[in-house]
Amino acid sequence: MSKKLNPSTVAPPFSRYSQGVVTDPGARWLHVSGQVGVRPDGSLAGGFEAQYEQALKNVLAIVQAAGMKTGDIIKLVTYMMDGSQVPKARGIRQGLMGDAAPASTLVLVAGLASPTWLVEIEAIAAKAVPAAKAAAKKPTARKSAPKKKPRGRR
Repeated sequence: MSKKLNPSTVAPPFSRYSQGVVTDPGARWLHVSGQVGVRPDGSLAGGFEAQYEQALKNVLAIVQAAGMKTGDIIKLVTYMMDGSQVPKARGIRQGLMGDAAPASTLVLVAGLASPTWLVEIEAIAAKAVPAAKAAAKKPTARKSAPKKKPRGRR
């Protein structure tokens, strides 16, 4: 369904991610809006580690709600306020995502939409559409009925 790319002509990844991911045609795509460390009850998790973990759990819950798995995530973008937290973020991410290695970008920012948020994570996932479903969705060419010649007056 998707192929991870880490060519030898590019420096290897700094942690568990891929330099690129190719997705097969006909895949079903999911774009996950930026998720922050807010729990399902609306409360904000305290501190960077708790917010990062909750934000990533929110992403994974949305992926699961779409009938997809962690391995279907092909791109993660993380926005963080504090670069010193990167090693902690990597550890939490590996703990929650295991061997998944999507393409990834980490951006250090001066602020997020709320001053209480310390991290925001967005994602893109793609999953192969079973062949039967893909074939059913393809438009089929219809044969048109032969045109009848207009009948003249007798």
